[in-house]
Parts: sequence; structure tokens; C-alpha cells
Amino acid sequence: MANAKKVIESVITKTELVLPNNTNHIGKLLGGQMMNWIDICAAICAAKHSNKVCVTASVDRIDFHHSIDLGDAVSLVASVNRVFNTSMEIGVKVYGESLKDGTRTHTNTAYLTFVCVDNNGKPIKANEVIPETEDEKRRYIQALQRRDDRLKNRSKEN
Repeated sequence: MANAKKVIESVITKTELVLPNNTNHIGKLLGGQMMNWIDICAAICAAKHSNKVCVTASVDRIDFHHSIDLGDAVSLVASVNRVFNTSMEIGVKVYGESLKDGTRTHTNTAYLTFVCVDNNGKPIKANEVIPETEDEKRRYIQALQRRDDRLKNRSKEN
């Protein structure tokens, strides 16, 4: 595991302010804008972990638990859950924070798969990840189950 990195070494936190052009007609953050921010945050995490260009291969799911209002801050925290061969699962947790009253709420969760590629866009081996905390180890185990589910669903589609 010469190129292995600890999970904490590539954690990315991105913070955005919800402005009028990010909202729908009732002042709530657009889902598409949230998905864009999630993808960018996860891509930076994957690249930081691998020191390579990483491309989005799939988005498993994005769960919207609570809405985020105009004027709120949005914090996204991305980390590597597990590395397979050329791919890795990145988990992103999203928090909305009211700057008026200081409340912070977990609003979204997303799981994305990224593939490390060379300069010609061909998949290459990704750096291994070392989970250390109990939470990191739990996410490491759960990522394998989600990957198995993805592969089963892919075989059903073909």
C-alpha cells in the first residue's frame, strides 16, 4: 500500500451562499444547483486523494432531507469511502446553515463513483484508502455493498 492515503488526507469542505439565482420561485435552493456543488466537491476530493484527474462515473443517489433557503450557507463535506481498482466511492454530506439564527441541519447525502484516468482518458489504478475511525470503517464496509448493488443493477440493464 505504497500509495495509500488516510481518509482524512483528502476530505474536502466547500461552502456556498444561496443567492437569488440559485433558488426556485419560493426561495428554496434548486436541486440541480445542489447536484452541481456536490459533483464539484466530490471531484476535488477524488483528485486530491489520487493526485490524478478523476471523472464522474455514476451518482448512486442524492437524498434531499430538508430544503435550504435563500440567504443560507451550504457546507458540503466530501470524503473517500472506499477505493476499488480504478474507481472510488466518494460520500458527500450537505449541511444548510441559517445565518440569521445559527441553526445547522443535515440536508442531503450523496454517493458518487469516480474513475481515475490518465492524460488520454484511460482508467488507471487509484490510490488505496486507509479508514481509521469507526465511522470511516463503517462507510468503507457499506461502500462495498453499494458497489455490489450497482454492479447487479448494471447487469440487469444489459
